[in-house]
Amino acid sequence: MARQLITNAHDPLHESRQARLKLASEGELPLGMLRDEIDASWRRSLGHGLDCLQGEQVGLGLEQGHDLRVLLERNRLLVDAVTPELDYLVTRQGKAGIVILGDAQANVLAIEGQTHVLSREGLRDLHPGSCWSESLRGTNAIGTAVVEGRPTLINCGEHYLDRLSPFSCTSVPLRDPRGEVIGVLDITREGVMAQPQDSLTTLMLAAGNIESRMFGLCHPEQLVLAFHSRPQYLNSAWHGLLALSLDGEVLAANDSACQLLQVPRHELLGRRSSDLLGERSPAFIARLWQGGVSSVQTAKGEFYFRALQLPRHGRVNGSTPVSKPTLSKQSPALDALAGGDPRLARNLRMARQGLGNGLPILLLGETGTGKEVVARALHQASPRAEKPFVAVNCAAIPEGLIESELFGYREGAFTGSRRGGMVGRLMQAHGGTLFLDEIGDMPLALQARLLRVLQERRVAPLGAGDEQDIDVALICATHRDLKRLVHEQHFREDLYYRVNGVSLRLPALRERDDLTTIIQGLLDKSEARGVTLDPALTALLEGFDWPGNIRQLEMVVRTALAMREDGEQVLTLDHLTDCLLDELASSATPSGSLKDNELELIRGALSRHQGNVSAAAEALGISRATLYRKLKQLRG
Repeated sequence: MARQLITNAHDPLHESRQARLKLASEGELPLGMLRDEIDASWRRSLGHGLDCLQGEQVGLGLEQGHDLRVLLERNRLLVDAVTPELDYLVTRQGKAGIVILGDAQANVLAIEGQTHVLSREGLRDLHPGSCWSESLRGTNAIGTAVVEGRPTLINCGEHYLDRLSPFSCTSVPLRDPRGEVIGVLDITREGVMAQPQDSLTTLMLAAGNIESRMFGLCHPEQLVLAFHSRPQYLNSAWHGLLALSLDGEVLAANDSACQLLQVPRHELLGRRSSDLLGERSPAFIARLWQGGVSSVQTAKGEFYFRALQLPRHGRVNGSTPVSKPTLSKQSPALDALAGGDPRLARNLRMARQGLGNGLPILLLGETGTGKEVVARALHQASPRAEKPFVAVNCAAIPEGLIESELFGYREGAFTGSRRGGMVGRLMQAHGGTLFLDEIGDMPLALQARLLRVLQERRVAPLGAGDEQDIDVALICATHRDLKRLVHEQHFREDLYYRVNGVSLRLPALRERDDLTTIIQGLLDKSEARGVTLDPALTALLEGFDWPGNIRQLEMVVRTALAMREDGEQVLTLDHLTDCLLDELASSATPSGSLKDNELELIRGALSRHQGNVSAAAEALGISRATLYRKLKQLRG
């Protein structure tokens, strides 16, 4: 069993400081005081010549750092793949600390969550652009995960530098399709991490999503296949991933694929899917195009598989061209997003019709309500479905970089620009759909340039004199009140009217009456048909406030599915971690006074709008059905 750091029941940091004092005075690390992996990292740190007792001085001389703009451009694929997961991680873990994204050299790319902790004495030199490698900072979850290439826990007192002792960190490395470490996700908080396994599980699930997304980004015109010997592990952090050419050649594989197939990566690459999965490539790939989950019997046992990505067009061994099935005019994929909410279904149909007729769409709603999912579904239901869908998160890209991201640049346009320049997201979306998420966070100066592009339908990259014609359908989204931003002069009024063609508000999960339908949809999406929830778990989920909305609910459902044993078809409270149970149980029923206040707000809104329910609901930011339901509940 791994040796643990000796601690004092009253002061867990006292013994670790004594170990550092002994290390500083004797020049050697005492044996048996640290866990094996921490011991090895401390010895590496000592070998780098670091003084474990230095405080702020350790940060001096390191602040030249790196140009963040260059770092982000160099790690563009990684940032694109991670951005959708950061919002969820902040919702789940960021309330108690910070979530950090680092690159393969332990350079910090992004920090989210409770960033006020960065003002604490030990973390003043932790910021985007700073390097946290072991050779510079000693044992820390970012730099140590890069060295070890595996999940890392540095608990309170285990950092090599004394100034970092009050903090605890958990991290997981992120890998590209070649198996190379390209980044690190880290959760850092003050104090002892009482349930590190919960943080690790959350990070592992996020890393699995990122890894899947990286396969698609690195192999955009190839097949991406997920498989596992247990169907419930599809769409989890533990499924195998393969990128296949159209004739069945293995182009990339993740670690789980190598373990499941019991073949080293270097032997796996270049082989045919028929050698591994026992079916001729054309027949096997044709099955992938049918969608859903299939199974195949191999020498290694039975595997379940599904396609995560299919190229828009292709040929299989010179046969007739294959393409994805076209969506019907009814667009069942889009209608399914409404669940059992008829008003939302009607609004989605109107948005689809508006987008198909060239109108811009504005999606409004809280974080996690599925704005990007809806945007993609609208694109797939539009005449541009076979063209690119390009998403840009205006809040996730630093202000200094977003202009070059949107418009692109010519070689030499600025210091650190990529050789040959870069095609901007607007031109990447030419002929297809551009999705501008969190447009309310776009800098004012950039709003003016975007407005001109939307009016003239022409764009010029940075450093270029010539303009190019552009044809894009536009979908924007925000969780902010754009009307108020216009009034406060933080958002251009002319741009507001340009993007607000058809406005669609996505209700928060707590406002919806169809939670059971939504959960069933998530189970079907995870290929867990036939799985049900027991009454106790259902009651717990229905009583929760869901601040992270559908994104948070989806992760809870996926976590519970991943914890099932073979043959289990009923999800119970036992399938949730202690951390999740504590969080879900934290929502209390509103007190009588709170109910009275809510009823007073509703009465006031109805009075101000002369009894007009639709106007009152809009003023309160809820749907008309929700307003009726709340009146019934509050008066009951």
